[in-house]
Amino acid sequence: MRSITALLTLAFFLLLTVNVASFVMIQRTATINDSIENAQRMRRASRTVLIAMLDAETAQRGFLLTGRTDFLQPFEEARGEIAPALRLLDAGAAADPSLRPYVTRIHALADAKFGEMDKTLNLTRAGRIGQSIQLVRSGQGKRYMDELRGTITAFDTLKSTRIAERTRTSERLGVLTVAMNAIAGLLVLVLAILSAWVVRRYVAEIQRAREELDALNAGLEDTVRDRTAALTRANDEIQRFAYIVSHDLRAPLVNVMGYTSELEQAGKVIDKAIAEAETHRPVAPDVVMAVREDMPEAIGFIRASTEKMDRLINAILKLSREGRRNPLPETLDMTAMAQNIADSVHHQTEASGARILVEDLPPIESDRISMEQILGNLIDNAVKYLDAGRPGEIIVSGEEVAGGWVVYRVADNGRGIAPRDHERIFELFRRSGKQDRAGEGLGLAFVRNSVRRIGGTIDVESELGKGSTFLLKFPKRLILSEPGGVL
Repeated sequence: MRSITALLTLAFFLLLTVNVASFVMIQRTATINDSIENAQRMRRASRTVLIAMLDAETAQRGFLLTGRTDFLQPFEEARGEIAPALRLLDAGAAADPSLRPYVTRIHALADAKFGEMDKTLNLTRAGRIGQSIQLVRSGQGKRYMDELRGTITAFDTLKSTRIAERTRTSERLGVLTVAMNAIAGLLVLVLAILSAWVVRRYVAEIQRAREELDALNAGLEDTVRDRTAALTRANDEIQRFAYIVSHDLRAPLVNVMGYTSELEQAGKVIDKAIAEAETHRPVAPDVVMAVREDMPEAIGFIRASTEKMDRLINAILKLSREGRRNPLPETLDMTAMAQNIADSVHHQTEASGARILVEDLPPIESDRISMEQILGNLIDNAVKYLDAGRPGEIIVSGEEVAGGWVVYRVADNGRGIAPRDHERIFELFRRSGKQDRAGEGLGLAFVRNSVRRIGGTIDVESELGKGSTFLLKFPKRLILSEPGGVL
């Protein structure tokens, strides 16, 4: 037990470590992607300055050559486009001082160029066209534009280099995050397998203990009492253990589900960054494959595994909770109970052309919830495994037998069960026949556990391809020797 606890503790610790590492990497990836997006905006802003300046220069020359004032409208529009672009560059330089020399130079050249253009326009408006043309021919404005173009090109090259570096870093983090989440998914599966193995081992031990108890001589009352007490303690231990293990598994499972969703979002951001990078230069094929094929495949594997794990945990919790509940005897109208259950699945039987016949059943004094769950599971199973090749028929019958016992039968003409599987179907996580119906192999194990808790037995008579009959035998009156126990 200590070694198992140590293994579970180690697995939980590793899972927690992997989850924390994944969270940190996702945060770092998001920060890097934000910086890449900001760098892209600054690149666009610098190009906007250059393009708007060229538009303004074109409008200036058109006005000088023609004297038409409609050329001044695109000139003013270009000036209006430059202002927000320069503000964006200023904000970027405030956050990254290494960009300040470039942004300051772009500001100075833009102001100088507009000053030169404004001077020529003012001379032209004053009728001094010759002086305006002479100023243009001096080449001063061209020098400003050449310097501005060179400064913006250097700025763009710097930002492109940084974007490429950050993109590679983001891609590496993305791949590493996928690997960490894949490890987390494997750890969840290991925990699930280990927990299922532990539960199954303890349930098998309990079953063996019960079989030994049934084989004891009726006169050995003290031995029976001692064995019953030991069995009760063992049963309580496995129920507590199953509940604790299943409950503790849910927290990391929820984390894995949440981080898987975050990983999907991070993958979309990375894919967007790669798409933008591909417009400028080729991206390594292995990186593209990792992000667009390997990541979604790994995420799908993790999601399918966690969903299966969630179903298993819910089933184990249900079994554990039922084991801790104390039976409450009351007189039960079994005919009405069985008919209500049959009516609840009427839509399924009607759709498949089947019918459920409930005969008159003898009443019993027992636990209502347990009896409803037992009959409900058996009728649901009978409906689920009807043979599509013939009209389905399910018959619920029963009678009183000698010795103060009541026998109920749930018979169907469905697929049937092979003889080698008659005992196997009552084991945890075990199923028989063709696996084309949803389920985790817990239903009949739960039924047997419930039957035994209220002092009964369950057996099956079945032939493959001809149908099955489940036989339930209960004491006509349930007597509790202590809370949660059956005399």
